[in-house]
Parts: sequence; C-alpha cells; structure tokens
Amino acid sequence: MSAQTESDGNSPARPHWLQVIAVGRNPRTTAIRIVVLVVFCFVFFHYVLLPAQVDGISMAPTYKNRSVNLINQLAYVWHEPQRGDVVAVRAWAGKHMMLMKRIIGLPGETVTFSNGRVLIDGKVLDEPYERGPCDWTLPPVKLGPNQYFIVGDNRSMRWQDHTFGTVERTRIVGRMVL
Repeated sequence: MSAQTESDGNSPARPHWLQVIAVGRNPRTTAIRIVVLVVFCFVFFHYVLLPAQVDGISMAPTYKNRSVNLINQLAYVWHEPQRGDVVAVRAWAGKHMMLMKRIIGLPGETVTFSNGRVLIDGKVLDEPYERGPCDWTLPPVKLGPNQYFIVGDNRSMRWQDHTFGTVERTRIVGRMVL
C-alpha cells in the first residue's frame, strides 16, 4: 500500500539528496535563516566587534605585525578604560584608521618616563608586558579629567619613532579582544 500512495501522488515527494545538502528540506526556511544570519553578522561585526589589522611593530611582542584582532566596541559602555588595557584609538582619519596602544595613565594622573621606567604620580609602574630595553626620559605630563596616556609595548625603539601621549576619552573606540 505504501508503494501505491507514493506512486499516486498523494504523499509529498521527498527532496533529492543534492537539494537537501544545498538548501535543506525547506528552501524558504533556509533562505530566511540565511538573511537573518547575514543581518546579524553585519550588525555584530560593524557595531560590536570590529576587525582590525596591526600595521607596525609598536605593540610587539604582544601583537605581531599584520595580525588581525577584534575590537570590542561595547567594552566601555558600563565602565571606563583601565590601566593596562590595550585599546583602539581613533586616529586623525576617523574610524577606519586606528592606533592600537596600551593605557598606562588614567585621568588626573601625572605620567613621566625616567631612564626607561614609567612613573605614575612619582611611583614606578609595574609593566609585566614590557620586555625590551627602554631608555626613554621624557618630561612629566599631567592628564586632564577625560584624558588617558597611551603608548605601545615595544619601547626598545627611539621615542621619536612612536606615536604615544594623551588622548581624549571620546577617541577610544574599544578594547582589543584578541
């Protein structure tokens, strides 16, 4: 009897195995899922996690040149950036050009480099991520109420070859995830 119902067309035909692999048993449901996934990925990777490629060696050895990392743009919605966070900072050209640096100075503090050591309000900052020799000596910088002091991890290079210093809180895009 089952052979008869299949042959008389009363039961639905089973989809071909190639269709099942390509679009599933129900193509309409699969299409809806694909659209939802594309919209979700677009929103997620545009407004939450932003991919960024490292260009340069200022964050070596923590982040290697040409490595791709993710910026969590929601990291500072509920709290402010902390000392030691590696952040993406909006550069001069807007959101598409960013610097990747580490926060070492917080609002209201005074940051000084003396014989390669970082001093925060006169006290030496412990920097376990700093691995290379550093001989920087720079005058003190007093940070304002919305300013942070950022610098790369690779300080074995001359200070003149680095982009570092104070940034306003509004320029910090988010924290590096990977």
